[in-house]
Amino acid sequence: MISKAQAALNARRIDLNLLRVFDAVFEDRNLLRAGKRLHLSQSAISHALARLREALQDELFVRTPKGMAPTARALAMEAPLREALRRIHDTLGVQAFDPATTSHRFVVAANDYVTSVLLARLSERMAALAPSSDLVVRPSTRLDLAEQLDVGRIDIALGIFAEVPARFQSARLWLQDDVLVFRRGHPLARRKPRIEDLAAFALLTVSLGGQEEGAVSGFILERGLARQSEMFDRSALEEALAAAGLRPRFRLTVPHSLAVPDLLVDSDMVSIVPAPLARSFVARRELLSKPLPYATQHAVVRAVWHRRHEHDPAHLWLREQLAEQAMSFRA
Repeated sequence: MISKAQAALNARRIDLNLLRVFDAVFEDRNLLRAGKRLHLSQSAISHALARLREALQDELFVRTPKGMAPTARALAMEAPLREALRRIHDTLGVQAFDPATTSHRFVVAANDYVTSVLLARLSERMAALAPSSDLVVRPSTRLDLAEQLDVGRIDIALGIFAEVPARFQSARLWLQDDVLVFRRGHPLARRKPRIEDLAAFALLTVSLGGQEEGAVSGFILERGLARQSEMFDRSALEEALAAAGLRPRFRLTVPHSLAVPDLLVDSDMVSIVPAPLARSFVARRELLSKPLPYATQHAVVRAVWHRRHEHDPAHLWLREQLAEQAMSFRA
């Protein structure tokens, strides 16, 4: 067994890259995922972890059925180490970000609704301010969304989130309510919808992931990130109808909100969608929209990103553009 003095000497000689491996393994609890994040093989991660264990004379992580569990020493190290890595990154300096000349590739996760109403505007803004940059949109409905944020393959995820883990940061973009939409010439076009109408007319709903993907109470939980699985407040609808002794008829469920106009145009079905999406349907003269005959909770549309991007100039610029384009939706 080595002495405390030798252990201290070993600690002073630690390669900074080993600390980055520690940080990745701590967060991912998995050597393979940590390797993907750092673009290293699993064997390279294992070797680096072995060197760090030897230098610090602690196991740091213990393999369990649920992944690599940190020891007490690792738990004590993590917070100050992450802050130290951030300060080192800031001190060394990141190259200044110039939108006019950057060729940065931004990757954003969003559903088709948010892509249509927000990212279309962002794309126009980027074409004017950062003409050489690229915007890639990934589906926010993917089952490994939190993992993709963790490993850095997605810069920002947009949507409605019930829970955001501490390793992520988030910002509110806008509040939204649900509204009712239906075809032009629908029986409801000339009068105010009543609660019994939502039992009389079959419903078209948009689901972003159901129970087969592990959805509970309208949200899918993955790696601590709970995201919306249905694009309307189902519980509010069912409670309002139950109070009147009625039940909804969910006739058609689809994964894409932009298919709603085509599915309603020759039908007496109705659909419940976010107000900004309904306004875009009405503006294009595709559908009509009216308030719901019951109260719903405001939903918060958020941008979520990993804390390691908090001070990155390119990331900051992207978040500023998103916030600016979202202003017109804010209630």
